[in-house]
Amino acid sequence: MELYSTLENILTLQKPSDKLDAFKTFYSDYLAGKVTKEEDLSPVIFDKPSYAGYMNYCDQKEAPRRSKLGAIRGQILLLHSVAHIEYSAIDLALDAAYRFRDVGDEFTADWLKVADDEVRHFKMLEALLHEMGSFYGEHIIHDALFEASKNTQTLLERMAVVPRYLEANGLDATPLILKKLEPLQHDPMVAKIIAALQIILDEEVDHVRRGDRWFQYACEREQVSPDVFFEIIEHYYPQSLPRKIAINCDARKLAGFECSELEKISLVKC
Repeated sequence: MELYSTLENILTLQKPSDKLDAFKTFYSDYLAGKVTKEEDLSPVIFDKPSYAGYMNYCDQKEAPRRSKLGAIRGQILLLHSVAHIEYSAIDLALDAAYRFRDVGDEFTADWLKVADDEVRHFKMLEALLHEMGSFYGEHIIHDALFEASKNTQTLLERMAVVPRYLEANGLDATPLILKKLEPLQHDPMVAKIIAALQIILDEEVDHVRRGDRWFQYACEREQVSPDVFFEIIEHYYPQSLPRKIAINCDARKLAGFECSELEKISLVKC
């Protein structure tokens, strides 16, 4: 089994169950040292998400909005939305390992580990959807995370945009969702949703920290200041910083953010 050709195949599989099964087989072989690496292969720039042709998707602005979390429909929409984020994150992690081939084996190992975590997160949420009589793909999804990967074809930009911006924003958003769910935790189903989201929140800190490490590496390699982060985010997400919601300072610090950065991100003392 060859590393890059196998990753390319996994990245282009449309059906979620096929992707998860293929990754499980590949990752087992990878951990066992059974995967070879062909240096002459060149990465492909994908022009559409892997789920195109299998699931209906739209621009993020057109995606269905979550309804009240006290109702079953609202809980399903929440689970479906987060499941899509985790499913998209599988491809994002795999694409990093597939695309940035000159960084080294530690980089590859980091992002395959992240992909394995995201697979586990997705399966956890998918199981809850099934328990509620739903499934991933029942509702229309958005392609915002795919667009982020397509737009960022350098290591510096990818590490800035995906882990240090998009995933770090999740560290801020999830506690707010948990707070809304807290009054409903007497409901056994809501209690399961809370437990799943807490696991994801705790483990996403590590993902952002890994991204921060490789962002710092890219800055050193390109001989640029880490402040280039703000220029990159302004380019792709104009006027999105400072954030309009309270940020999770503790989690962001654990993930590698400096206090000076957090003050620019939130305009508050952390």
